[in-house]
Amino acid sequence: MSIWLVRAGKFGEHEAKFLSEGRVYCTWDNLNTDLEPVSTPSDLKTVLAETYPEVKPKTITHWSGQVWAFSKKIQPGDWVVVPLKGQGTVVIGEVTGAYEFSPEAESPYYHYRTIKWLGDPVPKSYFGQDLLFTFGAFMTICRIQTNDAEQRIKAMWNGGLWSQDKNLHPSSPSAGSEAADDTGTETDLEDAAQSQIIQLIEAKFTSHNLTRLVDAILRAQGYVTYVSPPGADGGVDILAGSGPLGFDAPRLCVEVKSGATPIDRPTVDKLIGAMTKFNAEKCLFVSWSGFKSTVPKELAQSFFRVRLWSKKELLDALFEHYERLDPEIRAELPLKRIWTVAIGEE
Repeated sequence: MSIWLVRAGKFGEHEAKFLSEGRVYCTWDNLNTDLEPVSTPSDLKTVLAETYPEVKPKTITHWSGQVWAFSKKIQPGDWVVVPLKGQGTVVIGEVTGAYEFSPEAESPYYHYRTIKWLGDPVPKSYFGQDLLFTFGAFMTICRIQTNDAEQRIKAMWNGGLWSQDKNLHPSSPSAGSEAADDTGTETDLEDAAQSQIIQLIEAKFTSHNLTRLVDAILRAQGYVTYVSPPGADGGVDILAGSGPLGFDAPRLCVEVKSGATPIDRPTVDKLIGAMTKFNAEKCLFVSWSGFKSTVPKELAQSFFRVRLWSKKELLDALFEHYERLDPEIRAELPLKRIWTVAIGEE
């Protein structure tokens, strides 16, 4: 059994399709050519060069290794790891079907393999740093075998849905890894840094401390807030209002959950019901583990009353307002903005 990294788009734009359809796609735009008859890597390079005449030969070679892996090397029974962008998690599935081509599909969904997803998303903090570097590779498709990765990930599954990696290796980004085109891979430094930030937040801002962090972000946004003490809170962790004293609209009820289970619709409905009790017009539900997949769609009609923050939205707000956070919070969560050369997939 091999384990493969398959990315769902640079910005995670294909994640919902991957998860809802039980498929992973080879997401090269306009590659509307059946790859089943393509018999050699050289023939595949020719197909790609004809499809993308403006692309440099070196990039064609780089792409061909990944597309070849998807169409020829991945086998039923192999596992795939799909990082979920901005969530600090990955979803892992077992390949259940051979390569398929759908010429009538919308670009870039022509090429796919069917997948059986193995449980809920797994926090990246469960994996060793060496595996995290591999998950952060710029490659869209590559095999994961850093430091016995296949055995370690399988052991995590066998240990129960999902156990932590017991064999943590502080390795270099590409140590022992085999890219789909047999070359080294660049690491997505932004993704790697975000994984470290998520690990730090999970270590320092558990339980009621995550409420402290959300409260600090709201105050940095200009709200006046009241934070319920630890314990029973009547369904609301934070009350927030605008204006010098917090009396002005919008007035918010905020609930914060730091647990590992995605939040369901009834739990969000309790917060919506609490708005009347607290004379609020809007509510914000913050769930570090996210929400059941149906919740955002079901609450679309409440767009002007309800906001849902998962890990991604919380991090976006944190980064945007970090410089205005209280010194105490910044001391607990020391971050530094840096500039670096943007290395694309090419």
